[in-house]
Amino acid sequence: MPGHIKKTTGPDPDPSPWLCVSAELKDKLKAKPYDPKKSVWVPNKGDGGYLEGLMESKDGAKVTVNVGGEMKVYKEDVVDQVNPPKFDCSDDMAGLTYLGNACVLWNSVIRYKNELIYTYSGLFCIAINPYKRFPIYTLRTMELYVGKRRNECPPHIFAIAEGAYQGMMQSGCNQSILITGESGAGKTENTKKVISYFATVCSSGKRKEGEASLEDKIVQTNPVLEAWGNAKTVRNDNSSRFGKFIRIHFNAAGKLSGADMVVYLLEKSRLTYQQPLERCYHAFYNLMSDQVPDLKEKCLLSDNILDYWFVSQGKLTVPSIDDKEDMQFADEAFDILGFTVEEKYNVFKCTAALMHMGNLTKDFVPVGKEEQAEIKDDTNAQKVAELCGIDCEWMLTYFCKPKLKVGTEWVQKGSSCTGAASSVSGIARGIYERSFRLVVEKCNETLCDPTMKKVSYIGVLDIAGFEIFDYNGFEQICINYVNEKLQQFFNQHMFTLEQEEYVREGLDWANVDFGMDLQKCIDMFEKPMALLAIFEEESLFPKATDKTFADKLMSNLLGKWSQFAKPNPRPDPDAHFAVIHYAATVSYNLTGWLEKNKDPLNDTIVEMIKNGSNELMVASFADHPGQPLEAPKDAPDRKKKGGGKTVSSYFKGQLDDLMTTLYKTEPHFIRCVVPNTHKQPGGVESDLVMHQYQCNGVLAGIAICRAGFPNKMLYPEFKARYNILGASLVAKAKNDKAAAGAVLDIIKLPVEKFRLGHTKVFFRAGTLGVMEETREDKIGSVLSWLQSGARGKASRMQFKKLQDQKLALYACQRAIRNYFTAKTWLWMQIWLAIKPNLKCTQFGKFKKEYEDKIALAEANIDGALDARSKVQAVYDGLAGQKNELSLALKSGGSAVQDIIDKTTRIEGQAADVQGELAGVVNRIKGEKAQKVALEGQIGKINATVAQLEGEVGVQEGVLASAEQDRADKDDQIKTLKDEIAHQSDMITKLGKEKRSVGDGRQKTEEDIQAAEDKCNHLSRVKGKLEQALDESEDALEREKKVKGDVEKAKRKIEGDLKLTQEAVSDLERVKAELSGTVARKEKEGSALGAKIDDEATLASKYSKQAKELLARLEELDEELVIERGARAKAEKSRTMLKKDIEDIASRLEEAGSNTSTQVELNKKREAELARIKAELEELNIAQEGTCAALRMKHNNTMGDLGEQIDNLNSNKVKSEKDKAGLELDLRDARLDLEDAVKGKAELDKTGKLLQGSIVDSNTRLDEMARALNEAESTKKRLQVENQDLNRQIEELEAAIANMNKGKISVTTQLEDTKALADAEAKDRAALLTKFKMMSTDLENLREKLENEAMRKSDALKALSKAQAEIQLWKSRYETEGMGRIEELEGARAKLQAKIVENEELVDVLQTKVANAEKSKGRLGTDLDDISMEYERVHAAALITEKRAKNFDKVLGEWLSKASDVTAEVAASQDEGRNYSSELFRLKAAQDEAVEQLDIVKRENKNLADEIKDLLDQLGEGGRSIHDLDKQRRRLEQEKEELQAALEEAEATLEMEENKVLRAQLELAQVRQEIDRRVAEKEDEFNNTRKNHARAMDSLGASIETEQRAKGEGLRVKKQLEGEINELEIGLDHANKANSEGLKSIKRYQGQLRETIQLFEDEARARAQISEQVGISERKAAALSGEVEESKALLDGASRAQRQLQGDIADSRGAVNNMQTINGRDMTSKRQLESSIHTMQAEVDGMLLAAKNAEEKSKKAMVDAARLADELRAEQDHATSLAAARNSLSNQLGELEGRLADAENAALKGGKASMAKMEMKIRELEAELASTQSRTGEAAKALQRGERKAKELAFAQGEDRKNQDKMSDLAAKLQGKIKTYKQQIEEAEEIAALNLAKFRKAQQDLEETEERAKLAMVL
Repeated sequence: MPGHIKKTTGPDPDPSPWLCVSAELKDKLKAKPYDPKKSVWVPNKGDGGYLEGLMESKDGAKVTVNVGGEMKVYKEDVVDQVNPPKFDCSDDMAGLTYLGNACVLWNSVIRYKNELIYTYSGLFCIAINPYKRFPIYTLRTMELYVGKRRNECPPHIFAIAEGAYQGMMQSGCNQSILITGESGAGKTENTKKVISYFATVCSSGKRKEGEASLEDKIVQTNPVLEAWGNAKTVRNDNSSRFGKFIRIHFNAAGKLSGADMVVYLLEKSRLTYQQPLERCYHAFYNLMSDQVPDLKEKCLLSDNILDYWFVSQGKLTVPSIDDKEDMQFADEAFDILGFTVEEKYNVFKCTAALMHMGNLTKDFVPVGKEEQAEIKDDTNAQKVAELCGIDCEWMLTYFCKPKLKVGTEWVQKGSSCTGAASSVSGIARGIYERSFRLVVEKCNETLCDPTMKKVSYIGVLDIAGFEIFDYNGFEQICINYVNEKLQQFFNQHMFTLEQEEYVREGLDWANVDFGMDLQKCIDMFEKPMALLAIFEEESLFPKATDKTFADKLMSNLLGKWSQFAKPNPRPDPDAHFAVIHYAATVSYNLTGWLEKNKDPLNDTIVEMIKNGSNELMVASFADHPGQPLEAPKDAPDRKKKGGGKTVSSYFKGQLDDLMTTLYKTEPHFIRCVVPNTHKQPGGVESDLVMHQYQCNGVLAGIAICRAGFPNKMLYPEFKARYNILGASLVAKAKNDKAAAGAVLDIIKLPVEKFRLGHTKVFFRAGTLGVMEETREDKIGSVLSWLQSGARGKASRMQFKKLQDQKLALYACQRAIRNYFTAKTWLWMQIWLAIKPNLKCTQFGKFKKEYEDKIALAEANIDGALDARSKVQAVYDGLAGQKNELSLALKSGGSAVQDIIDKTTRIEGQAADVQGELAGVVNRIKGEKAQKVALEGQIGKINATVAQLEGEVGVQEGVLASAEQDRADKDDQIKTLKDEIAHQSDMITKLGKEKRSVGDGRQKTEEDIQAAEDKCNHLSRVKGKLEQALDESEDALEREKKVKGDVEKAKRKIEGDLKLTQEAVSDLERVKAELSGTVARKEKEGSALGAKIDDEATLASKYSKQAKELLARLEELDEELVIERGARAKAEKSRTMLKKDIEDIASRLEEAGSNTSTQVELNKKREAELARIKAELEELNIAQEGTCAALRMKHNNTMGDLGEQIDNLNSNKVKSEKDKAGLELDLRDARLDLEDAVKGKAELDKTGKLLQGSIVDSNTRLDEMARALNEAESTKKRLQVENQDLNRQIEELEAAIANMNKGKISVTTQLEDTKALADAEAKDRAALLTKFKMMSTDLENLREKLENEAMRKSDALKALSKAQAEIQLWKSRYETEGMGRIEELEGARAKLQAKIVENEELVDVLQTKVANAEKSKGRLGTDLDDISMEYERVHAAALITEKRAKNFDKVLGEWLSKASDVTAEVAASQDEGRNYSSELFRLKAAQDEAVEQLDIVKRENKNLADEIKDLLDQLGEGGRSIHDLDKQRRRLEQEKEELQAALEEAEATLEMEENKVLRAQLELAQVRQEIDRRVAEKEDEFNNTRKNHARAMDSLGASIETEQRAKGEGLRVKKQLEGEINELEIGLDHANKANSEGLKSIKRYQGQLRETIQLFEDEARARAQISEQVGISERKAAALSGEVEESKALLDGASRAQRQLQGDIADSRGAVNNMQTINGRDMTSKRQLESSIHTMQAEVDGMLLAAKNAEEKSKKAMVDAARLADELRAEQDHATSLAAARNSLSNQLGELEGRLADAENAALKGGKASMAKMEMKIRELEAELASTQSRTGEAAKALQRGERKAKELAFAQGEDRKNQDKMSDLAAKLQGKIKTYKQQIEEAEEIAALNLAKFRKAQQDLEETEERAKLAMVL
């Protein structure tokens, strides 16, 4: 409730529900689901707040959280831990275990929604505006806090006030309470509550008769200050528009002894302008409320507030404010504060005078050509003069013509209407501010009682908090500067207290100065040549403008102060600079700051006011020098005391005094918070609250808490809560500190997480959560133990019960059995009859009775003893009284009578008291009944009241809306009335001015004629300009065509250059392979090297020329772009001028109409003139801003070098030193460059040597051809031998026929040996069975472990053996077969000898195989060495290339730096454009070069594949001519496809070039993207080059291996035909290994390692196979020995005949195969020779292409020179066009000036309406500017989207190309794989045929042996 409203009736309600957390609320909060490990807060983008969820999983820096059943992923750093439920609704947020932003917000929200509006946060007391009244400021509430400490009562501002009061009383130090917050947060209300608390609690009780008390005076300052200092804003209906520091003084006894206040930053501009939804200061509307009867009459006021323009611009009424009631309170407050009636009415008159001054500003009208301001109607002026006590005529004279002193004379300067109105407004603002200060000073005089001693004081600071609006001006930067210093003050104070407590508790802590965090920003304001100093300097400089001020700030502060930055275009695009405050970065707009800071006053009017009769105004301007007519004689040179002082310097002085005062006090902090923007109780807007916490330092304070130990706990409290964690150790501990240490040691809490003080335990933020979690775990374990024990006890009890029941059952059963047994026993009957009468059986009953009596006695014995002692005491007293009475009786009878009388009186009194007691009891019963009835009635009344309140609320809402509608309608009516009155005045004035308008009409027509002549001249100039523009466009088209031709030539040159470089690199790689043969061809190599050296020199020359051409072309393109933009702007200016001229002509033609039409046309002309001026200014700004735009583009492009350029420009001396160092570095770089050039020359020489090695390889191919010729000769010789063998075979057939004849004769002899033959046949069958088994095993091993080539080798070996055996058997047949059969034994011995020789031959062959394996191993080792050497050389080459690139980069950087240092500032723009265009061109050229390189690489790769295929064909030698023709055709087709792809790529490049040309203007935006893509392309290029190098090395190694293997095969072929077959098999293996190697090359380096591993595995497998083969051969040798023994006994004539026939057929087939092989070899030789000639032709073509490139480059240089000449001509032409445009602009200005003069002559009486029109024009211009800015932003966004779309389209095209390339490559690979599969199938078929032949030969051999045996038997 407001501070000036007192509650007078009824008891105060209990405030506890609005202050304390109830037990029910605590239980409700604790019942909330909570998981200490998973419950987290996550940000909610919807409202800027946070949501609670459960963390499901964590993946690195990503966290998956279940939020409302939905899984979401967040970054780990935005997720906060949830505090345990016990911390919810915590009174002090600094005590929360987790201090994240979400935890702070949640605690504030949960308290606010439960109507707990006050919360502590460390030293802060946070007050959230409830938007409704709570009974927590009553006297009952104050009594709760009196004498209490802060931690003994709930959070409240009364607790802060009481803490300040106790601190003052205990320490004697002055205290201060700092209350800050946004507008509408409740700062003023809380200030009033604090003051009312001190006034109530610390009342002195002293006052004179009839005089108000000091407490009442202090409280009554609020109505006065609120009326003249508060106003309605958008957020708050009663917003304080000034800051105040109220000091409440106390005496030594702590009672009030006075008060004073200081005000800051009164918002003066609100007096003359208010926004539509705001209102001026309340005082103006209070004056109009008719509360004081004679006030309006004395203040000359009317009854309608709309009559006063100053105070009727916004809202006129506020629903929540009763102006009449406020006027009553203010009037009473003046009386209480001791104002006299005259002083009070002077304040009212001064206030009313300002209202009349507002109307006075509208009374000025222009007169004459100079538009001199004059007053026609002086009604308002008379009122102002009367209220101010000055002369009206002189006042108007000095407002219209103020006096100025020029030298020693006074002169009068004429003012325009605007100037006069501004002067009146300035005087009004000055009067209001000074009168407000004077009222405050008067209040201070009243509140300061000089008779009362002032010992100490408590200061209350009520000032606005940190402000960030869409538009931040002068007031905002002052407020934020104050808050910056206050936040620094808080930081220093807060952590000083923290650290003092750490020292007091004995913690090991190093002090930290947290105030230094804000010192940079404060220094940026206060240091010399900082912001305030520059502001002061510019304010005092006469010709300073906002632009010069902004430029000076940027040049002096930007880059030198880290807190000063460039403005953010959002939300204010017109902001001039930004300041990085502690809360946020704020952009400020300094428009109008200089005027506000100067606060100019009309000194002549001030002098009149000082000499006037209004004492308040005279006192207000007492410190102003005014304008005396004569200088004082005693001080002729005296300066003004206060006239030159600016607002900022005055404010800074006040702030310094305030900070000095605060640093001398003990501060307390209150932060007021706005919960929502709709003033809704209980509503919270999370983002708004967090923004205020950030701005007012709450989060900064919590951050400081987190730096230390925010959670503290006393040892007894810690011991009571956490004793369960280590009860045994706590019990043994000596003291509480040791117990706490033991508990913390048990849970193994890290030492840095806590500290043990003398009385408290200190914890880091979040540690208490760990403690709580540990405690809950311990409690859980204890509960589990208790539950287990209880369950065990219950189970045992149940078991015991069951056990007892079982025993009882046994006893019952036994008793029943005994009863039935003894039922018929007579002795038992006797016993049953006697037993009831025996006392021994009743012993238990007697014992129970006696025990009960004993228990009763023991229970009552204490009572009996007490009663006895009481009775004894009574007895002793009575006995004493008896003795006294007996003595008294003995002493005399009078005393007895007195005693009797006394006893009688006492008995009577007792009876009376008893009666009164009965009456009181009856009364109490009645009161209780009445109370019950009243309570029932109160309940009913409360229900009725609640219902009525609801209805009242609804009606109030309806009333508010109705009042709002009424106010709106009143505003409309007022506006319409004003407009009608104004129009009537205008009609009257225009009627008076009609005659003067007619006189000026003739002159206007003459001016119009002159303007028409100039328009004709302008149209002619326009035609010339259009013709010049057409010529420029034609020239531009020609330049585009020439540029396209140059670009095509450039691409061709670069392609040729890349081809040449690739050829050089290929030659370098060939060098490593053929280095052994360089010496033999030295002459040819030197010749080719020289030739290549020349070509390399030409290539380097061409590359340099190409780079120069690129740079020049890019410069030309950049200049063309600039000229194109200038031409577009000139075209726009031309069209705008044309439109303006047409509008002017049309308006001038219509000037001859009647008077009323003339007036309307004059209004339209004025509006059009304003628009034309605005557009002309925009055109000028656009033209002048071209350079600024280019400069900004340059700054954006050269952002990396900007700081270096600034430093170099500002430090010339240092730059000279750096230049010397740069020159040294440049010299070193040049030396490195020379070394690199030398290295390149050496590489060129090696290329020459490699060319020679190519010739050497051709020689080797010739040698191979000669070897093939020798093989053909050998083949012919073998054919001759075959013919001899055929002849011998025919002779053998004849001999066989003869032998058949002899066979009949020896049949009888064979029968004799049949028995022996049968025995031998059995042995032979057994041996054959073993032989077949071993042969089968051998064949299985060969089929499993050897490939098809080994099987072919075995078959050929078996064939050679069979041929050898044929020869042996043939010789035996020729020598011995025709002879005697008895010589077979001798033949057997010979056969055995031959077998031995064959075994030796097998051993020799095995030795050769072993040697071949060793040579293969050596070759593998050599291959590894060569690959290592290649990798080392390749790494060295890469390092050299990197060094060359780094050197080029460093060289380019230092050259650019040197050129920047030596160049002037004027040339920096051109250099920036050149560098930008050069960079873009180089990037584009590099992209094209990379694409060309990819194409060349693909061609090289295809050529390498072709060479490889040719070499494979040469090595394999087993393919037919038809296959070779197919391959040749396929290669030719692939070549054609590649050529087509190349042409398509060139066409694509041309299209991309067009795209690049269109995208040149977007250099600054795509620079990063281009760099990234260039880096990717470079990496891709390096990878491709590496892969290509590896492929070539592998190919060279495979070629060398094949050549060695083939040489070895040729040498072995000369020695033995069998070894030739083995070498062919090895060659097949090599071909397969080569194909596998090629496949592995395509799978990069990793697959190459796998291939090497497979090769090693195959080598090991082959070694194992060779061992197995040796074993098998030895077994075969043993078996063959046995077979030979059997063969000696056989007659092999028939078998030998068949075997010879098969051998003859096989030999014929072998001869045919050899012929086919020789033919294929010859074909391969011819193909290799043709390929060599083709390569030489390609080298010649490359040289020819290089020469063509040189010629094209020369042509390109000529074209570039021609383009430069045309560009210069175009620039000269553009310059002439610009000059013509300037001249046209000047002529247009002159024409407009004349037109303005004519229109001013015609519109002298329309100034007032023109002002309104100008206001509308300005609003429309502002809307147009905003629309243009939005359009510009949309256009920029569209450009960015288009650029992004182009980039995506380009990337998509690239991906599509790569995909097509990969698909083509995959198709080719699949074709090759199919070819290889076909070859493998053919080889398998050949191997199968050979194997079948071998098996057939083996079967024939077996059949021959069987026949031989049969023959021997016969």
